[in-house]
Amino acid sequence: MEVIDYGWLALLPALTTLVISFWSKNVLLGLLCGILLGGVVTGQYNIVNAFLLPSLGSERYAYILLVYLWALGGLIGVWNRTGAAQHFATTAANRFVNSRRSAKVFAWVMGVVFHQGGTISTVLAGTTVKPVADREKVSHEELAYIVDSTASPIATILPFNAWPAYIAGLIAIDSLREIIPDEQSAIDWFWRAIPFNFYGIIAVTFTLLLALDKLPWIGRKMRAAKTRSMETGELDRPGATPLLTRELGTAEVPEGYTPSLIDFFVPIGVLLGLSIGPLLFGGSSMILEAFSLSVISAMVLAVIRGMSLNSVFDGMLTGIKGVTIGAVILGLAVTLGNVSEALGAAKFVIDNTSGLLQHVPYILPGVLMIICMFVSFSIGSSWGTYAVIFPIALPLAYAISPDTTFFALNFGAILGGAVFGDQCSPYSDTTVLSSMACGSDLMDHVLTQLPLALAAAGISIALYVAIAFVSFL
Repeated sequence: MEVIDYGWLALLPALTTLVISFWSKNVLLGLLCGILLGGVVTGQYNIVNAFLLPSLGSERYAYILLVYLWALGGLIGVWNRTGAAQHFATTAANRFVNSRRSAKVFAWVMGVVFHQGGTISTVLAGTTVKPVADREKVSHEELAYIVDSTASPIATILPFNAWPAYIAGLIAIDSLREIIPDEQSAIDWFWRAIPFNFYGIIAVTFTLLLALDKLPWIGRKMRAAKTRSMETGELDRPGATPLLTRELGTAEVPEGYTPSLIDFFVPIGVLLGLSIGPLLFGGSSMILEAFSLSVISAMVLAVIRGMSLNSVFDGMLTGIKGVTIGAVILGLAVTLGNVSEALGAAKFVIDNTSGLLQHVPYILPGVLMIICMFVSFSIGSSWGTYAVIFPIALPLAYAISPDTTFFALNFGAILGGAVFGDQCSPYSDTTVLSSMACGSDLMDHVLTQLPLALAAAGISIALYVAIAFVSFL
């Protein structure tokens, strides 16, 4: 089949989505317009058959329904009914939290503890700390930033998770056989690149400093959110539309049921045990099974402890209804990603930057980070960006210079650049789930977090260029 080169038009759907999302603060509208424009560019005007049905019938969207909608929503709903997360947070708060600052530090610590990245980190950290953060009047924008910025970034600098194995499968290729002879060597290179993952390190550090109220600059919108919550107690701006519906904002424990820490720790233990446990024995993380059995265990435990079956199911259904909008956004994001892939957006970006590198090779790490930032921001996925960029960029870096420091610099730049987009894109799963778990308006979260993330990225790019320039002297 003939491959069509769409040129700069390959970027149009993603760019249109971003422009409309930021202009209207309506991600659903932006996604729908981007998908429609993809149909116009490709000439496949029936976008339902061309893009929506294949995407919504894909395995990835099935995961969204099962994990993000049914399991995640169900777990939040059951916890809302048992009071589990709120009870845990209150218990922890009585020991560790007595102010806005300590609540934010508690959120940061939970993000580090739940360092698996993506779904697990955002859900566990967000649902755990939200009750106590709400009590201490931490704005939902601040909380969502802390949760989001300790999800994927921390996963790349504390990689006791599936990330090294996934990337190893992408870079253990013939063109890198001299420097990466097998997958174990590829995993070793992941670890060697951690000190050069400047964005991950700086993003996590910025988040800690913000939690400690020691970050000298936090951006106008984040400062406004902080001031609003401190002066008025309002956790969201007037007119905001939190992804977590108000029915899930406070616990609705039935009369006669006493919340217990066991209601929190049993589902969390199941979730962590199945998602992390297999990795310790050389297996694969069982994400779907972990979330499914977690919500089932929460329901069964509630019944055993005396809650009626009807009340448990009502809680689960309320939770599912409460996160429906997030699942819809993620489903359309999958569709837009498939549109961008069909247009060859990532290939266009790479092809149009590689020529310059022959003359100024020391800018390669910085350029790769910018490319990864743009691609991942456009498609809303760090792993999707890795799949496209790593197999192309690392052989290019090794061809320019076999120096191991230069290779590690480029490795780290790709790691961090892709995480930037994953963290900041309004249709990334971690961005949506952070907003959902923390009860934040999605675009408020994006617009308050973006200046801080861009500052961390700018510092990282400058470091890459400076270190690479010195290495070529």
